[in-house]
Amino acid sequence: MWRVAEPNEALIISGLRARKGPVDSVVESLGFKIVTGKGVLVLPGVQTVRKMSLDLRAAQLGIDCVTQQGIPVGIRGVVIFKVGDDLVSIANAARRFLDQQDQMDTRVHNVFAGHLRAIVGQLTIEDLIRDREKLTQLTRASSGTEMEKLGLIVDSLQIQEIDDPTGYIHNLGRPHVAAVAAQARIAEAEADRQAAEQEQIALALKAEASRNSSIKRSGFQAEVDEAAARATQAGPLAEAVANQQVVVEQTKVAELEANREEQRLQAIVRKPADARAYEKATLARADRDAKISSAEADARQIQLAAEANATRVRAEAGARAQQIELLATADAESTRKAGEASAQAKRSVGVAEADALRAHGLAEAEAIKARADALAVNQDAVIGQELAQQWPAIVEAAAKPFGAIDQLIVLNGATGLSEALAQALSQGTSAFQMARTMLGGNGNGNGGTPGHATSTSPESTAPPPPGRLHGTPAPGDRG
Repeated sequence: MWRVAEPNEALIISGLRARKGPVDSVVESLGFKIVTGKGVLVLPGVQTVRKMSLDLRAAQLGIDCVTQQGIPVGIRGVVIFKVGDDLVSIANAARRFLDQQDQMDTRVHNVFAGHLRAIVGQLTIEDLIRDREKLTQLTRASSGTEMEKLGLIVDSLQIQEIDDPTGYIHNLGRPHVAAVAAQARIAEAEADRQAAEQEQIALALKAEASRNSSIKRSGFQAEVDEAAARATQAGPLAEAVANQQVVVEQTKVAELEANREEQRLQAIVRKPADARAYEKATLARADRDAKISSAEADARQIQLAAEANATRVRAEAGARAQQIELLATADAESTRKAGEASAQAKRSVGVAEADALRAHGLAEAEAIKARADALAVNQDAVIGQELAQQWPAIVEAAAKPFGAIDQLIVLNGATGLSEALAQALSQGTSAFQMARTMLGGNGNGNGGTPGHATSTSPESTAPPPPGRLHGTPAPGDRG
């Protein structure tokens, strides 16, 4: 059930649910799934898996063509091709070669055969011989579209051989062969001439060599004569050499005596001197070690003195800390006493403020009493003044119910709206009359102050006509 695509192959899966996930539009239209370089789960019985090889293939080309000059030629070459790596190329190749992969070479051969014949028919034999790359480029360019439709790409196209059954190419080269043969003969004659010149030069050199040989023989004879003369002087020379060897031996004897004297001086003078130097060096090292020990002792003494001084400083610091603590305690006591004094002062201020508030309350009581006396004398004026001060709040409270209305339908136009507003505002007047009645009853028990009217206008307190604010409109009314 689990199939893995090798790097050089593609799995073509067809059957149930072969199309899954976003795929290229061309592949999506084919109705099958392509998997490369990974594994996939296959359902046996409902899905089919087949392999498409992505390996390189080679198609041998052997095509008989006719050139622009009407001369038949045979083109021999090879095409290296493969299935493209993209999904579109694999899909195109799968639709055409999935069950016929062994016939790819033949199909490719047929494609290139037609294009090669067409291209060779536009070229001469000279063009084919001198510029095979042009033939290759034209062939690849003309066959590229068809190969792309087949899902194939060309990696290489090589023209290996051009056959010439008529001998045109051979005859085409004969003038060049003749020219080359002539140039060969000319070169050969020139070589003979140069050889003769070299022979004459060689003979001249031979004569010169013979002369030089005679000169050298004369020289050699002179050397022989000189050797014979030296031989006659060999006896005195041998005696001189013997004397020289005697002198050499005497020199060696003198050197041995000098070495013996040096050894004697080493034993008598140098070794005692080395012993005295060693003694002095040992004494110097001992003196140095003694000085180092003395310095270390001095350093230890200084360290102990420093530790003692540090202990003394710590003791002084402790005493100073105790002194600071005592000073801090004294400051705290002073601060506490200052706080008590401040509290006493605040209590005195509070008593004074309470007396002031009490006096203010008595004054307000006197004012209220004065207002009550004024109300008893002229209540209409006092109530009117209070209502005038509170009139905005009264109107706001009267209009508040209208704020909760989602939709207000006025059936009789501006007249109905004026009546609704007049009713809201009349509530303030009713409250004014009620206050006068209550104050009048409290003052003289007859429902009003002598000399003042206590009745209200029927028009101001009358309820609104029914059906003017809501409900079904009356006949003849128009909103």
